[in-house]
Amino acid sequence: MLIKTLMTSVDDTMANMESESLTVVLFGNSASLQFKTENILLGEEKPCCKQAGTSRIVPLKRDIAERHVSLINMIDLLETDLEDHLIGQLVNQNKIHAFIFVVRLGQLTNDDQMGLEWLQKVFGDKVLQFVMILFTYERKEERDTIKDDLKKNPVLKQLLEKCGRRYQTCNKMMNNQSEMRDLMNKIERLFNENQQQLYTGEMYNTVLKQREELKNSERGSADGCSEPTINKERMEGTTTSETGEKHVGKNKDLETRFRPDPYLQQEDTKKKIYFTDFILTINEHSLKSSDSCAEPELIQIFLQKLMMMDYRARYINIIRPNKAKEQDHTQRRDENSENEGDIFDDVFKDVSLSNKGTSQSERIHPMDVQMAVFHCADGFLKQMMVTKLSQCQYALPLLVPDPDTQQIEFPLWTFRQINKSWKMTNTNNEIISQTHPVYKAETPMVFFFRFGSVSSSKSHLMNSLINEKHNTFFHRNCPGSSRTRVLMDGVVEIAWFCPSGKNTDPFTDCVAFCNLHVDAGDHEKQLQILTEMASVNVVLLPQLDRNDKSAAIIQNLYTNRKPLIFLFTEDESAVNKMKKGKFKIGLKDRNQSEVSEELIRAIHDCLSESSSTFRLEDVSKHSDIRVDEEDNEDYRRGREAAQQMMSLLEKKHLTEIKESFLPCQGKLWHQWSQKNKELHQPRGNELEINISRKQTEMKNIREQQHESDISEFMKFFIKEINSDASNKNMYFLKLLEIQLDEYISADLSVIHNKYDEKWSAVVRLKENYDESEQLKAEQSELERISEELQDAAFGLQHIMREIGQIYESCSSVKKNKKDLQVHFSSLPSLAAKMMISGFPLELMDGDAAHVPLVWISAILDELIQKLGEQRVFVLSILGLQSSGKSTMLNAMFGLQFAVSVGRCTRGAFMQLVKVSDEMKTQINFDYILVVDTEGLNALELAGRSTRHHDNELATFVVGLANLTLINIFGENPAEMQDILQIVVQALLRMKKVKLNPSCVFVHQNVSDITAREKTKEGRRRLQENLDEMTKLAAEDEVYDAESFSDVIKFDVQNDVKYFAHLWEGNPPMAPPNPNYCENIQELKETILSHAEKTDKMMLTHLKVCIKDLWEALLNERFVFSFRNSLEISANRKLETEYSKWSWSLRSAMMETENKLHNKIENEAIHEVEETDLQRELKETSEEVEKSMSEFFEKDKDKDILIQWKISFEIKIKDVQENIVRETKRKLKEILQQRDLKKMIDAQRTHHENTLYEKSKILNLKLKNKANDEETRKKEFDLFWEQYVKKIITDTPPIKDIDIMRDVKRLLSDIHQGCLPVDHRNEGTEYNIFSVLSFSEYVMFKRSTKKELRDGVKDACRTVKGPSGSAQTLSPEEEAQIRSLVTDVDQQTDKMIQSFNISKMGYNISSIQKLTGYIKRRVTEHQEGSVKYLLKNEFFMDLVYSICERANEMIIDQHRLFKEANDPVLYLERRRAEYYSIFQKYCHGATLTAIFGVIICQKLKEPIEQSVYKKTARDLAGEMRSNCESLNGNRSNLEKHILKTLAEEEDFDKYMNYIDNPRDHFKSFIRDEVSRYIIDKFSVRVLPKMKENMKLLQQKIMDATCESTEHVQENSGDVGLWLKSFTQQLSCVLIFSEKDLSGVKNYDVDEFNLLEDVIRQELPAIMSDICSRFNTETFPVNLDYKFRPDELLIDHFCQCCWVQCPFCRAICTNTIENHHGDHSVSFHRVIGLRGIYYSNTENLSAHICTSAVANSNLYFYPTDSKKVLWRDYRTAGEDYAKWSITPDLSELPYWKWFVCRFQKDLEKHYSKTFEGKGKIPDEWKKYSKQDAFESLDKYI
Repeated sequence: MLIKTLMTSVDDTMANMESESLTVVLFGNSASLQFKTENILLGEEKPCCKQAGTSRIVPLKRDIAERHVSLINMIDLLETDLEDHLIGQLVNQNKIHAFIFVVRLGQLTNDDQMGLEWLQKVFGDKVLQFVMILFTYERKEERDTIKDDLKKNPVLKQLLEKCGRRYQTCNKMMNNQSEMRDLMNKIERLFNENQQQLYTGEMYNTVLKQREELKNSERGSADGCSEPTINKERMEGTTTSETGEKHVGKNKDLETRFRPDPYLQQEDTKKKIYFTDFILTINEHSLKSSDSCAEPELIQIFLQKLMMMDYRARYINIIRPNKAKEQDHTQRRDENSENEGDIFDDVFKDVSLSNKGTSQSERIHPMDVQMAVFHCADGFLKQMMVTKLSQCQYALPLLVPDPDTQQIEFPLWTFRQINKSWKMTNTNNEIISQTHPVYKAETPMVFFFRFGSVSSSKSHLMNSLINEKHNTFFHRNCPGSSRTRVLMDGVVEIAWFCPSGKNTDPFTDCVAFCNLHVDAGDHEKQLQILTEMASVNVVLLPQLDRNDKSAAIIQNLYTNRKPLIFLFTEDESAVNKMKKGKFKIGLKDRNQSEVSEELIRAIHDCLSESSSTFRLEDVSKHSDIRVDEEDNEDYRRGREAAQQMMSLLEKKHLTEIKESFLPCQGKLWHQWSQKNKELHQPRGNELEINISRKQTEMKNIREQQHESDISEFMKFFIKEINSDASNKNMYFLKLLEIQLDEYISADLSVIHNKYDEKWSAVVRLKENYDESEQLKAEQSELERISEELQDAAFGLQHIMREIGQIYESCSSVKKNKKDLQVHFSSLPSLAAKMMISGFPLELMDGDAAHVPLVWISAILDELIQKLGEQRVFVLSILGLQSSGKSTMLNAMFGLQFAVSVGRCTRGAFMQLVKVSDEMKTQINFDYILVVDTEGLNALELAGRSTRHHDNELATFVVGLANLTLINIFGENPAEMQDILQIVVQALLRMKKVKLNPSCVFVHQNVSDITAREKTKEGRRRLQENLDEMTKLAAEDEVYDAESFSDVIKFDVQNDVKYFAHLWEGNPPMAPPNPNYCENIQELKETILSHAEKTDKMMLTHLKVCIKDLWEALLNERFVFSFRNSLEISANRKLETEYSKWSWSLRSAMMETENKLHNKIENEAIHEVEETDLQRELKETSEEVEKSMSEFFEKDKDKDILIQWKISFEIKIKDVQENIVRETKRKLKEILQQRDLKKMIDAQRTHHENTLYEKSKILNLKLKNKANDEETRKKEFDLFWEQYVKKIITDTPPIKDIDIMRDVKRLLSDIHQGCLPVDHRNEGTEYNIFSVLSFSEYVMFKRSTKKELRDGVKDACRTVKGPSGSAQTLSPEEEAQIRSLVTDVDQQTDKMIQSFNISKMGYNISSIQKLTGYIKRRVTEHQEGSVKYLLKNEFFMDLVYSICERANEMIIDQHRLFKEANDPVLYLERRRAEYYSIFQKYCHGATLTAIFGVIICQKLKEPIEQSVYKKTARDLAGEMRSNCESLNGNRSNLEKHILKTLAEEEDFDKYMNYIDNPRDHFKSFIRDEVSRYIIDKFSVRVLPKMKENMKLLQQKIMDATCESTEHVQENSGDVGLWLKSFTQQLSCVLIFSEKDLSGVKNYDVDEFNLLEDVIRQELPAIMSDICSRFNTETFPVNLDYKFRPDELLIDHFCQCCWVQCPFCRAICTNTIENHHGDHSVSFHRVIGLRGIYYSNTENLSAHICTSAVANSNLYFYPTDSKKVLWRDYRTAGEDYAKWSITPDLSELPYWKWFVCRFQKDLEKHYSKTFEGKGKIPDEWKKYSKQDAFESLDKYI
């Protein structure tokens, strides 16, 4: 049946599946997904294919997206033969909602291609209406190309077509909650589209029967073939209208051709079209503006046009398949038209053919399209549709028979949001305006109807009364009209005539006109209702005959007192008044205009005699009709809730409502907003204590908000929207909006009239140049009325604003409000639901001119939680007040921004528009966020100027948006001069802070826009204006820009749009201009084109962007204060990754360095080239490059990170080159030192080998004399002592050293006769690194012999040195000297390490080299462009400080050298080993065995060295991973340093960190490593050492075996064996043939025995080494250069150490000598470095970031230069290199530190934090825990 196929009545119960269980079948190929625990659908459940024939398929129970799901896993079952009973069992026990076909995107297999055929074969053809394809992907890029895949792959496209183009995408893991939620929603939608029909056992049994019948017929066909039969469809109940139209009861042809939606294509099911599917969604039809379309697209195109208020939505041409043939036929006739012919052949034959053609394919009637959508639409779409029809000045459905039951429905809900406005003359002869909701408006009503078939069009006649230029009622002559229609029989339509207050109006008051379609005699109920309610009845008749079936009805109407007008279509007479209130008019062969005038006069006459009025709402009082609202349970509940809320407003004056019911958003919120702006815009010499006081006041305001009572009004609202009934909530919110509008409209109208009167009075006084007290009084009264007008505004946005303030106050005090029935944390979820449902949400409060950041951020978090991390394109709009911005957006996207008078947008609102799946792949966005703004250049409330507010708003929305529409009313932008400058200035600011918005200019209300020359001229003028504005703005912003194109990429040809007038004629009866609608469509296409080319913004990014923009705008200078948190966050992440990459390179090079070091010591190589090192590093380098590439390409912030890609690639390349270069330098030094210490090594080897040989001789001597052990021991000891005495005599011992004594001697030599060396007191530590000021170390050059000042205005620092010198250095000069000290310290540290003292020993020449270098650097510095000379004391103290710092390290290294090379110490340590060999000699061991023992003994020390070095490297790598303080970048390390300092609370350590951060970092790393080794020694260090020992032992044994094999294969001797053995170990041990050069081994020839001896002896050696592993010996035995702490110091400390010239915070850049500005996330209190107020003893409590935000605070970098803090970069080179963002983002940690160590700081600097520098009380509230939390939060 047609109607059942096309439509579902509004009162059909909408499916509520959330509380029910969904049953879903999954089928397809298991290669398309992964079975894991994270798989939301299937978990680890494996396919059950192989047992399908015998097993029972058991559904899996799942809870997905708040739904209970029974999931039947049939993955891979198409590979098996399923038994019918198994499938029967399955479908009989489970009613199935959907079959999900899982297909791997881009990898379509043969099984996939056969999948749907298999399903049809098993479950029958009907199963296809339940099928949806689930495309799986591995990478997101695959998902984004699905549209291209569909185009390129016809097989895939065919599969999709078979199941109604229904599909969803998800990742192969099926673990994305958002994707699963979307899948469930689509299954739910499919269920609704199938009108809650499920696949059941009955359907399957039918399939089995058909299959059996088919088999039987196939068997029967063997005997003969049967002729097919045709079932003929029967046309039922055809009637004919007065226009000749046929009204068909059922039309199967129309049924099969007219398909409203791709989902609505299955027969015998009811359909429902949902509001969100068409109105708040961008789909493929959004880009189609054609007036023609194919039948399947008819509904979408109709709704698309209607949404844009294009009244041509009724006139869409349907492209028919045979249309082209008809055109060809016509063309052929035209070509032969010149030939002579017969008129009968040429004309009448064609007419006959034409008639045949028409009968073959009837058109779909335009009103059938409208009514089909009306019947199919859900309540909200139906209301939107009727509202748009009203805006198009079309008649609206008033009484609508149900197509199935003929039950009459009154769709009252659809009229609820329609208002009508008109002008009329009152009793005082004044023209007044009226605005009323149509359902409440009381107006006269004229009812038109007919009996029988009439020749004249009733609808056409009615149009001539209302608007003769517009077809308000559809009639026979309208485009697209056809002879047949299905859905209009019995429909009553209503339209209103609204006068404009002009003499030309046909009626002076608003009049309603009702029109009953077709014969009234067939629709008695409609006739009865309307004739009773009408003020005047108008009936059309062909003629009056007593025998007509309608005669009785006509007689009753005639005798009734109600006015009645007869219109006779077959009568030619003029108007005739038969009696009072009864008129007769003939229509036949009469002039239409004349008839219309007569009819108007007759209606006027009737209305003057009739006092009855019509109110649309009263129609619902009639019985036997169904009111849509009454049959909808959700509506009833929503209405009751709205009415209950409205009852709470009774007896309240409009201006008191907000104060009574919404206390949080009134004065308190405005005060808080003002305080926040003052906080960010400090004035004058505002101190830190003032800032703190304001913060306290803001907290107090929040507490007051929190303590205020929640009104019953708000409690009820929160309770209602917190319910789970989403449909009820939608009705509730809609009705509340409507009722609030009604509630305030009357009072607002009165206030508006008062305002207009008062404004007129003020204008008159000004025109008369009256400056009297009367003018002032009138202006004051005008301002009072303006405030009253604002107080009276009350809508849903104010209620949501109150909820936002409740949330922000609760968040501030961190506890729930006492009367709040839900936890405050759930409030953002309610707002997020409203946004998703299509309601706009306030982004900027227009009254307070403030963005509630906490509230907005929380809502966006909830959106992310509900929708997933979605891609958004932000579209904003700017323009003059009442220029049609909101109207344009509403028409473009079907939005709901306020447009009515008195309710225009204040501030900024945002609304979400969803992008359909098919469009996502095209424009790469999931949602468009539309931001509507208040009009610019308007007077603010109370008459205040809005220029600053406009500037703020423009900058905010332009910066936030990807694209901004600049709306200009008219062609000439002269009125927009100021606004254009604001816009250009905003765009200029965006450019300077690296934001890249774009804009499109829209000129509205432009006449004659088709004139190409005119638009060219307009564009030229606009370009000139923009260029001029750019120059002006560039001057303000100090930016070099000559033209608009210098600021932003702008195409004047494509990015300027000209819009026609909105109305086609004069309101209020004018319909929207179709050209305006076309302009809307063109603009939409332009917007989507921009979207395709724009980088995506994620919802998370949007949240951060809103915060950054607003906080920057709160400061006076946007560019100066802009802080891009997204960039900061992304850069931190990049720095962390950079740390990992650089460590990978460094770690790999350490292994290479160790290997080559061993080879050098073993004399296996004699030179090292960079190419060798680069080759060794190649593999790691390629891995790092790959990791970098993946990071920049795949990270979620890749669009932000890309700006640093090249610079970081260069950095990594530089790091790699530096590592290679540094490694080469180290190895080169080792090569040089190897040659230098050859003599030392040779001497030691000589002593060792001599002892071996003498042990052998001693054994031979005692062989026959002493057989007992004791005797041999005594003899050996005697021999040992004698030999050691000889060594002492021949070789002087290595003495201990005294570094500082040598330093003093050298300095004394250098400065002999100039000044005493001991210029410091004895015992004083010479630590120049902790000096507060270097003033005492300088003498000023003669040209500048005057006292220099430095500091801030009111904060001049004059720290005196111990000498009491009054001369002081400027901060810049202090920084220069400190930089010199730091750099010299770094370079000398490298020099000391290069001396390699542990291997080469100490020599005073090393100190000479150091002092020489330091002297050269000091001389170079003071010979530069400085105004001072450095005293000798500076040089001496610098040398002392550096040498004292290195003293302990040098002594430790010298100790290692002494232990290794002092023969007495070395031999004594080896005594036990020699005795062991001696014993073996005595016990008769062979030479081979002895040689094996000697080798093992010789290996002992190299093994120990190798294990320590390898373990050190391993530990460094492990700590980089496992140690919390060392596993990130430098900022993470600093955070842990600050935490440790706070835990220890040691002031001296703090000052060391502040003054010497690099040293403190080193010390901290050493402490961390030491602690880790001690704490983890038994569980991490010792096992690692043993593991390395084990690996080394295995390598030695492998080398032994291979050497033995090598010798035996080559018949070699012991020399060959030794060569092979040492070569194989040369990479891992410092062990070579020279170590055995003195051992006589020529008799060794039993190589298998040698191998066995080494195998037996080596474990004992290893065991002995292991036995000495402990926490005490481990750090002692580590070589200084290879200690894990030094390796980590090399990694972390090769970075920027430049300190802020004000507070000494360290630049956070991880690159030394990096490009660009120095910066730090958080600055400190400048009093930490001793800065104080001039002429006082008061330390400053300013923080850099707040100081540079101050507009009137100065400092003096030199005595003659006064610089504003905000212009600090102009103070000098050191200042210019720093980027200090003015904001309030100081770290609470340093506030806690100042309070905790106030007395220590005061004592340290001999100053106090008093007076102007008093510490704010607010700071004292911070605890140590707060300090810790702030570190975790911000660093």
